[in-house]
Amino acid sequence: MSSSPEGTRRTRLANERTYLAWYRTGLTSLAVCVGIGRVVPELTDVDSAWYEVVGAGYGILGIAFIAAGFARARNVQRAIDEGGYAPLPAMLSIALGVAGVILACATILLVVL
Repeated sequence: MSSSPEGTRRTRLANERTYLAWYRTGLTSLAVCVGIGRVVPELTDVDSAWYEVVGAGYGILGIAFIAAGFARARNVQRAIDEGGYAPLPAMLSIALGVAGVILACATILLVVL
């Protein structure tokens, strides 16, 4: 990382853009939550229970993305202030990835069945 003021400014702006991407992903998951959990069952003649469960899963994932993005932005900001680096925790990456795969499979099952 550059120790120049310009390099630090670019790094801070990149951190802000990354936080906004986490936030957008969380909001998208919340929109999918409403779509799958409420809109689809009302527009189709299906039992809504499984749609609500999968929709709630997307809602939880959305909250997790927003919270993780906020925490990540703070950790990176602190690392920038100290002149260091804040790696993404492997467990966070794995947990969000696994949750996304599980919800994707559940969504596919809802569509197919």
